[in-house]
Amino acid sequence: MKVLGRHLIAEYADCTVEKLNNAAFLEKCMNEAARKSGATVVRSVFHRYAPQGVSGVVVIAESHLSIHTWPEYGYAAVDFFTCGTTVDPYKAHEYLKDALESQGGAIREIKRGIPSETDEVLQHKLTKPVISAAS
Repeated sequence: MKVLGRHLIAEYADCTVEKLNNAAFLEKCMNEAARKSGATVVRSVFHRYAPQGVSGVVVIAESHLSIHTWPEYGYAAVDFFTCGTTVDPYKAHEYLKDALESQGGAIREIKRGIPSETDEVLQHKLTKPVISAAS
Protein backbone atom coordinates (compact mmCIF):
# COMPACT_ATOMS: atom_id res chain seq x y z
CA MET A 1 0.00 0.00 0.00
CA LYS A 2 1.07 3.55 -0.71
CA VAL A 3 0.23 4.88 2.75
CA LEU A 4 -1.21 8.37 3.04
CA GLY A 5 -2.44 8.11 6.61
CA ARG A 6 -3.25 6.16 9.74
CA HIS A 7 -6.78 5.61 10.99
CA LEU A 8 -7.24 4.63 14.63
CA ILE A 9 -10.65 3.25 15.49
CA ALA A 10 -11.30 3.36 19.23
CA GLU A 11 -14.07 1.79 21.27
CA TYR A 12 -14.31 3.39 24.73
CA ALA A 13 -16.38 1.47 27.29
CA ASP A 14 -17.43 2.19 30.86
CA CYS A 15 -16.94 5.94 30.44
CA THR A 16 -18.30 8.61 32.77
CA VAL A 17 -21.89 9.04 31.55
CA GLU A 18 -22.14 12.78 32.24
CA LYS A 19 -19.05 13.45 30.13
CA LEU A 20 -20.49 11.50 27.20
CA ASN A 21 -23.59 13.69 27.18
CA ASN A 22 -21.84 17.07 27.43
CA ALA A 23 -21.23 18.49 23.94
CA ALA A 24 -19.16 21.47 25.16
CA PHE A 25 -16.92 19.22 27.25
CA LEU A 26 -16.44 16.76 24.37
CA GLU A 27 -15.63 19.54 21.89
CA LYS A 28 -13.01 20.96 24.26
CA CYS A 29 -11.49 17.49 24.83
CA MET A 30 -11.45 16.54 21.16
CA ASN A 31 -9.77 19.82 20.20
CA GLU A 32 -7.20 19.31 22.96
CA ALA A 33 -6.64 15.70 21.84
CA ALA A 34 -5.91 16.99 18.33
CA ARG A 35 -3.43 19.55 19.68
CA LYS A 36 -1.71 16.95 21.88
CA SER A 37 -1.22 14.75 18.82
CA GLY A 38 0.57 17.58 17.02
CA ALA A 39 -2.30 18.24 14.61
CA THR A 40 -3.46 21.63 13.36
CA VAL A 41 -7.12 22.25 14.24
CA VAL A 42 -9.14 23.83 11.42
CA ARG A 43 -12.70 23.69 12.79
CA SER A 44 -14.97 21.64 15.00
CA VAL A 45 -18.70 20.96 14.96
CA PHE A 46 -20.61 19.13 17.72
CA HIS A 47 -24.28 18.26 18.14
CA ARG A 48 -26.16 17.00 21.20
CA TYR A 49 -29.13 14.75 20.55
CA ALA A 50 -32.36 14.56 22.56
CA PRO A 51 -32.68 12.90 24.92
CA GLN A 52 -28.98 11.99 24.99
CA GLY A 53 -25.81 11.44 22.98
CA VAL A 54 -23.35 13.61 21.11
CA SER A 55 -21.72 13.47 17.68
CA GLY A 56 -18.82 15.69 16.75
CA VAL A 57 -15.96 16.16 14.37
CA VAL A 58 -12.73 18.10 14.59
CA VAL A 59 -11.34 18.85 11.15
CA ILE A 60 -7.56 19.05 11.24
CA ALA A 61 -5.17 20.07 8.48
CA GLU A 62 -4.01 16.44 8.55
CA SER A 63 -7.57 14.91 8.29
CA HIS A 64 -10.08 14.54 11.17
CA LEU A 65 -11.12 13.24 14.59
CA SER A 66 -14.72 12.21 15.23
CA ILE A 67 -16.77 10.97 18.17
CA HIS A 68 -20.24 9.47 18.62
CA THR A 69 -21.49 8.75 22.13
CA TRP A 70 -24.14 6.53 23.69
CA PRO A 71 -24.32 7.71 27.33
CA GLU A 72 -26.95 5.10 28.12
CA TYR A 73 -24.28 2.46 27.51
CA GLY A 74 -21.27 4.42 28.79
CA TYR A 75 -19.82 4.03 25.28
CA ALA A 76 -18.07 6.23 22.73
CA ALA A 77 -16.95 5.40 19.19
CA VAL A 78 -13.96 7.53 18.17
CA ASP A 79 -11.94 7.86 14.95
CA PHE A 80 -8.52 9.47 14.72
CA PHE A 81 -7.59 9.79 11.03
CA THR A 82 -4.24 11.49 10.48
CA CYS A 83 -2.15 11.94 7.36
CA GLY A 84 1.58 12.49 7.14
CA THR A 85 4.24 11.61 9.68
CA THR A 86 4.19 14.63 12.00
CA VAL A 87 0.99 13.76 13.92
CA ASP A 88 0.79 10.96 16.50
CA PRO A 89 -2.83 9.76 16.76
CA TYR A 90 -1.95 7.57 19.75
CA LYS A 91 -1.30 10.71 21.82
CA ALA A 92 -4.82 11.92 20.99
CA HIS A 93 -6.21 8.51 21.91
CA GLU A 94 -4.46 8.38 25.29
CA TYR A 95 -5.58 11.88 26.19
CA LEU A 96 -9.22 11.28 25.26
CA LYS A 97 -9.39 7.87 26.93
CA ASP A 98 -8.23 9.48 30.18
CA ALA A 99 -10.53 12.49 29.79
CA LEU A 100 -13.58 10.22 29.39
CA GLU A 101 -12.39 8.02 32.27
CA SER A 102 -12.83 4.97 30.05
CA GLN A 103 -12.36 1.73 31.96
CA GLY A 104 -12.29 -0.56 28.93
CA GLY A 105 -12.54 -0.84 25.20
CA ALA A 106 -10.35 -1.55 22.23
CA ILE A 107 -8.34 0.20 19.55
CA ARG A 108 -7.14 -0.84 16.12
CA GLU A 109 -5.10 0.87 13.44
CA ILE A 110 -5.78 0.79 9.73
CA LYS A 111 -3.34 2.11 7.16
CA ARG A 112 -5.15 4.32 4.64
CA GLY A 113 -3.92 4.85 1.12
CA ILE A 114 -3.64 3.62 -2.42
CA PRO A 115 -3.58 -0.16 -2.92
CA SER A 116 -0.23 -1.16 -4.35
CA GLU A 117 2.06 -4.14 -4.78
CA THR A 118 4.75 -2.32 -2.80
CA ASP A 119 4.68 -0.65 0.61
CA GLU A 120 5.74 2.97 0.97
CA VAL A 121 4.68 6.10 2.81
CA LEU A 122 3.66 8.92 0.48
CA GLN A 123 4.15 12.61 1.22
CA HIS A 124 1.20 14.18 2.97
CA LYS A 125 1.17 17.19 0.64
CA LEU A 126 2.59 17.41 -2.83
CA THR A 127 4.64 20.44 -3.73
CA LYS A 128 2.66 20.90 -6.97
CA PRO A 129 -1.10 20.33 -7.31
CA VAL A 130 -2.06 17.41 -9.53
CA ILE A 131 -5.44 18.89 -10.47
CA SER A 132 -6.12 22.58 -10.87
CA ALA A 133 -8.91 24.04 -8.71
CA ALA A 134 -10.15 25.90 -11.80
CA SER A 135 -10.72 22.67 -13.75
